[in-house]
Amino acid sequence: MTSFPILETERLVLRQITSEDSGDLFHYFSLDEVTKFYDVESFTNVKQAEELIDRWQQRFEKNLGIRWGITLKYENRVIGTCGYHGWMKHHFKAEIGYELTPDYWGKGFMTEAIQRVIEFGFREFGLNRIEAFVEPGNVNSRKVLEKAAFSEEGILKEHFYWRNQFVDTAIFALLKKTYINNNNKRK
Repeated sequence: MTSFPILETERLVLRQITSEDSGDLFHYFSLDEVTKFYDVESFTNVKQAEELIDRWQQRFEKNLGIRWGITLKYENRVIGTCGYHGWMKHHFKAEIGYELTPDYWGKGFMTEAIQRVIEFGFREFGLNRIEAFVEPGNVNSRKVLEKAAFSEEGILKEHFYWRNQFVDTAIFALLKKTYINNNNKRK
């Protein structure tokens, strides 16, 4: 993929994240409530946001993943991100990840965003399986995945080492055939 795809939903524009967005990312990545279930410590300076944006850009340039900035239509401020990493092309699968500014939690924005990203993954990337790894206590993330038709497949015991302890992870997945069947039922 050479150019970064811009995706739209009813209320959102999903676009490339640039260094100009580092202040927005720093704002919410500095909040413990955002990083509580995320694999980074809360940010203490804007340089950390710039480095994260650089990592996402490198992943895109190397065709290893993609991360969209989530903006409200008609407002260019990034309120969250979502996208794919852990892309295993030879297995037709990738892992989806996301986070959102707390001011926008519980309003359906993340569900709306990932539903568009899921559609893109199946149609444009040719994915057959999309996975998500979630700490069992992350109720909000679990709800987002369930609304997007993901199924919980099980608990991976002591799957990650994070903050000086081993943590379990729930694995969720959505298969292309399930996605197609669900869309056919809506028609």
